[in-house]
Amino acid sequence: MTQPSILVTGGAQGIGRAITLACLKEGWCAAALDVDGEALVDLAAEAGAGERLMTIEGSNHDEALVAEAVAAIAARFGGLSGLVNNAGFSRNRPLEELTLDDWNAVIATNLTGAFLCAKRAAPHLRKARGAIVNLASTRAFMSQPDTEAYSASKGGVFALTHALAASLAPDVRVNAISPGWIATQAWQKQGKRSEPDLAPEDHAQHWSGRVGTPEDIASMAVYLLGDQAGFITGSNVVIDGGMTRKMIYVD
Repeated sequence: MTQPSILVTGGAQGIGRAITLACLKEGWCAAALDVDGEALVDLAAEAGAGERLMTIEGSNHDEALVAEAVAAIAARFGGLSGLVNNAGFSRNRPLEELTLDDWNAVIATNLTGAFLCAKRAAPHLRKARGAIVNLASTRAFMSQPDTEAYSASKGGVFALTHALAASLAPDVRVNAISPGWIATQAWQKQGKRSEPDLAPEDHAQHWSGRVGTPEDIASMAVYLLGDQAGFITGSNVVIDGGMTRKMIYVD
């Protein structure tokens, strides 16, 4: 391959959109896999990357689709050197109201999909001596009420990361990013896009003095995918403006 090629799941909106666009800005080829076809069309129009961007509509936990997508990406770009497992969502409900279908849906996208994409991408990533970046969450380490499915899925992503790092070493590096509060409203498709409605108190909760942005996560993803991060594997990078380290005593 003359340039890296990256697959980003959930790559058409939010943090995934920022990562896809950041990879393209680096001059890399990128494939965005997303269940929202309208968002994929919108991404392609915004990116203006021509043949360097491939869009694939479908689910990251449909193994047949994932296998076909990875094969198509490798054929088009001459291989696959990076995978970003970003696709995820939450379904937060009181425990007594959380159905098994709710639980299974969240686990399927947030955790099982990451496993399936890693499994199918692994042969290509080994050949390229590439990298995987998994999007975990600070919810893997701290919780709010009624977040059982989401928190469990992200805890699983954290553990999956170091397991994959062990299994794919030394050919493929595998790391996780755990975002905190990231305002994604401005990174949705055109019909859903808005400016974040944030109060000074929201920003003040962070040592950084502000709520995070998708660009904060995308820049770290690009770094971890690149050769400059060649000695980093099995790690988790928390990007939360210091929130998980902040004491909560009232002054």
